[in-house]
Amino acid sequence: MSDNVILITTISLIIIFSPFFAKIFKLPTTPIEIILGSLLGYVGFIHEEELFVVVAELGFLYLMFIAGTEINLKKVLKTPKHIMKNVIFYLIILYAFSITVTLYLHLGKIFVVLLPLISVGLVATLSKEYGKTPWLNLSMTTGGIGEVVSIGLLTLTSSALDSGFGMGLVQTVLSLFLFLLFMFLLFRAVALVFWWFPWVSLALMPHEDNKEQDIRLSMGIFFLLVGAMLYLDLELAFGAFLAGIFIATFFEHKNELPEKLASYGFGFLIPIFFIYIGSTFNLDALMMQGLISKAMIIALAMIGMRVLASLVFLKDVGLVDSVLMGLSHSMPLTLLIAMATLAYHASSIDTLHYYAFILAALFQVISVMIVIKLINNYKLKKELS
Repeated sequence: MSDNVILITTISLIIIFSPFFAKIFKLPTTPIEIILGSLLGYVGFIHEEELFVVVAELGFLYLMFIAGTEINLKKVLKTPKHIMKNVIFYLIILYAFSITVTLYLHLGKIFVVLLPLISVGLVATLSKEYGKTPWLNLSMTTGGIGEVVSIGLLTLTSSALDSGFGMGLVQTVLSLFLFLLFMFLLFRAVALVFWWFPWVSLALMPHEDNKEQDIRLSMGIFFLLVGAMLYLDLELAFGAFLAGIFIATFFEHKNELPEKLASYGFGFLIPIFFIYIGSTFNLDALMMQGLISKAMIIALAMIGMRVLASLVFLKDVGLVDSVLMGLSHSMPLTLLIAMATLAYHASSIDTLHYYAFILAALFQVISVMIVIKLINNYKLKKELS
């Protein structure tokens, strides 16, 4: 009981004081939460309690949900064709780089999937800090498509690692295909209903709402889709992500809703997830021979391949914004750790590479957020002068 009291108190204090430390060290809040989680976990103030793990998992899913609310499917479908071609080209270049690096360094096949992972969860945290800038809008559009590809590969790889390349994988592929087909038909049906009967969306989420119907409906859709993924034994994050896209696409009249949902998440659930991620990294692992060098190589390779691939958008947003977009995709923290954990438990990577991926993920978040801030400040000064 006393251990749980210490755990709750520690988490509470980290949530309260992380923004103050972020201001002092001039860093984003997310890396501070991860670092404090790691340090306080190491000295014993944070331990793995079942409820803590469940809430952290919920925080991860909610982060994916918030990321989805940044993507309006109607606007994505209206994206100019040349940009969509560049998005596809961008993803092809990423996977080409991944295959090249994997073969050149004689790494395991799992690295082909790990290195190009894209997650827009932390891109959503950037939008809280920098607003709706052109490079962030492009990042969300490109990242949304990339994340669907990444989560699809994560689902298939997870099945392959669990059951091998047999009927289990075939069943997973079939389930994923049927679910995507169902979601496509559902999106089309809802679009038609709302087009013919626009009052329906207003009835579900009225402008004047003293019963918080918008929050209730959003949470209902969130848990329904997560539950559907749980039933189908697919990646839960995919359901959360699609739930966010559904809200952003069909309830455009509630402009303030994504911000309301994000404020709740970033103030409560999401920090707990980042604290948990920090606490899972054993600082003693830093003494493992070759760990830091491997983590640096992985991090630099993942950052470099995204920045180089982002140059396909040079004509659309310019050099600085292209680099910023590439950097924003260099923080696939959640998916990278989830995928590395799956690979480790399936013995596809050893302990050294497992800790190297976790350390690389943390290094990417901290370094990339700092670099983005420096580049953005330089850009603003240049525009003002």
